[in-house]
Amino acid sequence: MKRPFLLWLLFFITTLSTLAQNTAAPPSSPPRRLTVEEAEVLALQNNPQVSVSRLLALASQQVTREAKSSYYPTTYGSLTAVEPRNGSRIAAGALNNPVLYDRFAGGITLAQLITDFGHTNNLVATASLRSKAADMNAVATASQIRLAADQAFYHALQAKAELQVAHQTVNARQVVSDQVTTLFNNKLKSQLDVSFANANLSQANLLLLDTKNNYEAALSSLSEILGYPSQQQYELVENQMPLTAPPDVVAPLVDQAFSNRPEISAQGYEAQASQRFQRAERDLLLPDIRVLGVVGGVPTGAPQLDTWYGGVGINVNIPIFNGFLYPARAKEAALRSKAEQERLRDLKDRIANDVRNSWLSAQTAYSRISVTQQFVDQTTMAVDLSQTRYQLGLASIVELSQAQLQQTEAEIQNAAAKYQYRIAQAILRYQIAAP
Repeated sequence: MKRPFLLWLLFFITTLSTLAQNTAAPPSSPPRRLTVEEAEVLALQNNPQVSVSRLLALASQQVTREAKSSYYPTTYGSLTAVEPRNGSRIAAGALNNPVLYDRFAGGITLAQLITDFGHTNNLVATASLRSKAADMNAVATASQIRLAADQAFYHALQAKAELQVAHQTVNARQVVSDQVTTLFNNKLKSQLDVSFANANLSQANLLLLDTKNNYEAALSSLSEILGYPSQQQYELVENQMPLTAPPDVVAPLVDQAFSNRPEISAQGYEAQASQRFQRAERDLLLPDIRVLGVVGGVPTGAPQLDTWYGGVGINVNIPIFNGFLYPARAKEAALRSKAEQERLRDLKDRIANDVRNSWLSAQTAYSRISVTQQFVDQTTMAVDLSQTRYQLGLASIVELSQAQLQQTEAEIQNAAAKYQYRIAQAILRYQIAAP
């Protein structure tokens, strides 16, 4: 009785195993190849900060249309029905026609600005200049996102190179550990040598864990800059263009930044807009002349009212006294205009300093490439000599371990130097607004 049950159980387990193999997830697609140029395009297309700046620029264009609306006539229709108390009069509250009649009427009212002696013109100019500033801010945001994409891309490449160094370090120290263990088993080395070799191997494994984490974090940051909510897997394609030295002189770079940086253009438009707004506030003290017209009909109402009404006239508003409101507004606008001019000067000073600092960083990063390569060559030679001396019994495991540590540090710095210079180049290109 037990044998058929076991056969059925075996058949059931085999069937489940087959189904599990057939329903296994298909192999994942290979990572997408990505160059730095493609990363910039994706960032400009997908990053929400770029969309926000563009939408704000479009919104500022509508503010200009709002200001221009004062040039056009204002027309509105009215329907009025009144049933007053018999003999009722308006007796208090305002100076107006106090007579109220039974009526139902409809009509149209039109008002057209003739001139306000420059007030509206300056408001329109203010809105137009601020719209141009918003456009420049959108360009500046796109430049910042492009720089962020370059930095994230090269940081990911740097993390990948460091991960490769960590793998090579683990493999090399595993070989040393195996060799020392074999010598110990043959009574040729001490337990201390094995402990040092295994400690170096453990340190290399810790380095491998850290570099794996750094690489995944770099890919996550790159995905975020490119506008993806989840981490994407990429096969990063390195730029094969040769590295060139930065310019020898920084002064032309500062002049180029002053000419090309969109932030300077935006702040310049803001300063001009504040000047035009100051004029608009000053023009509030001048008269305002408008044409007014009304026309309509009274289908039913008191016998004193005609069946239609109409009129046209000119209204001139002359400011006389409002508690010094307009002079205070003009003074406020003048002070804010001076503040915008100072902001522009401060921005130029900061950009000049940023250009100089980024130029110095590029110079240093370029020099580090050759220096770190020399560091690698020297530490590699030191490791080879230490290994030979150790195998001949002329050196201790401590000397070999120290040489290996220096070699690992040199290889990591050398792997990072090239990408740090690429990043420094991107920052300098952003600072001078180079294409």
